[in-house]
Amino acid sequence: MDRQTVGSTPRGRLRVDVRSEGSSAVVTPAGELDHHTADLLREPLEEAVSQGRARLVVDCSQLEFCDSTGLNVLLGARLKAEAAGGGVHLAAMRPVVARVFQITGAEAVFTVHDSLESALVD
Repeated sequence: MDRQTVGSTPRGRLRVDVRSEGSSAVVTPAGELDHHTADLLREPLEEAVSQGRARLVVDCSQLEFCDSTGLNVLLGARLKAEAAGGGVHLAAMRPVVARVFQITGAEAVFTVHDSLESALVD
């Protein structure tokens, strides 16, 4: 999947890279995750789980913004990954993104790591 935009969203507002690393699918969103770009992240997360990669590591180091829609995408991925025997690990969140998880209490339902390296060790 190489859709770079959804609807009228400006090209390149969110890019998503997916790669395999050991038993994990490492998903790296870069840019802004919101109502207009959520499907660009939702689709590769769901595809990874459907392909048997239930351990999802989301490298948030390049994520500049996340709203409630983005949070819901990650929560949905968490439910699907856990149902498949895995989980979602969030790594290297920037303070502005981490704040959304703190305010909503969502950090309590995810495994959060300071770095991508530590997320891949678990």
